[in-house]
Amino acid sequence: MAAIANLTAGPSNSSLCARDYKITQVLFPLLYTVLFFTGLITNSLAMRIFFQIRSKSNFIIFLKNTVISDLLMILTFPFKILSDAKLGTGPLRTFVCRVTSVIFYFTMYISISFLGLITIDRYQKTTQPFRTSNSTSLLGAKILSAVIWAFMFLLSLPNMILTNKRPRDSNEKKCSFLKSEFGLVWHEIVNYICQVIFWINFLIVIVCYTLIAKELYKSYLRTKGAGQVPRKRVNGKVFIIIAVFFICFVPFHFARIPYTLSQTRDVFNCTAENALFYLKESTLWLTSLNACLDPFIYFFLCKSFRSSLTNMLKCPKSASLTSPEKRKKGQDGDDPSEETPI
Repeated sequence: MAAIANLTAGPSNSSLCARDYKITQVLFPLLYTVLFFTGLITNSLAMRIFFQIRSKSNFIIFLKNTVISDLLMILTFPFKILSDAKLGTGPLRTFVCRVTSVIFYFTMYISISFLGLITIDRYQKTTQPFRTSNSTSLLGAKILSAVIWAFMFLLSLPNMILTNKRPRDSNEKKCSFLKSEFGLVWHEIVNYICQVIFWINFLIVIVCYTLIAKELYKSYLRTKGAGQVPRKRVNGKVFIIIAVFFICFVPFHFARIPYTLSQTRDVFNCTAENALFYLKESTLWLTSLNACLDPFIYFFLCKSFRSSLTNMLKCPKSASLTSPEKRKKGQDGDDPSEETPI
């Protein structure tokens, strides 16, 4: 019980800390609005394209799960925008704390997990370029995808259920005030589990893409002279996923642990709490940017996606003249020549 007492003491004492919310009420709602419309358009287009591509490789299965996760995240943005801009009522803030914020983090770590799986798949494709997926591996990829969704759902559901306190006033700003005593404990536990999920996948990305880069460099040395220009193009693609990780996820995960402690324990003074709050909001926006950057990953890493997008953007007359064989090849996504190795 002493641990729980310490957890509940943090929010109580921190309620005395004054904070200027002008930045979060004006600037961040505008930034999230830009992300919402951009992400909704690009991911809806990506979803439409992936519905036309058959799930005949682990790579395609993982990409489809990623785009679904990104779309779910994007659909939470309007609620955050209205709540932060004070354009909604008190119940809206409660709904954000209880439901949409939980879904936001739920989808974030699903995307991180699938990005790690995509990295492993790309490494295997680089070392075994003519490897094809069989029915057993496809079933395994689907089961693994379902396990990831189920695990994150079971991890996140208590955060919804345990955010069950009534707000003390209509302007309640901290979600931690709405959590029960055990809700605060569970919130902290989940944060540490999510940190582990991120850093495991971060290491996977770093290790796999380091090995991919070494393989490509060896291949470049073997074919020095011939094919030099294509090799340079491929080399540039190595850094796409690493760039997304560093831009979107690394800053937030450095900031998240001290911010969570500021919400659940009385260990920081007022100035430090405010600094951590603004740092968390800034890095959280960068994580949201991931939903807009993932379509670039689909475009550069998946030739099937690129071909389908090109065909979709053509005029209907030109698309109707495309041969059935060519369309089928672009939709299957399991032909080794149809997927960019990295």
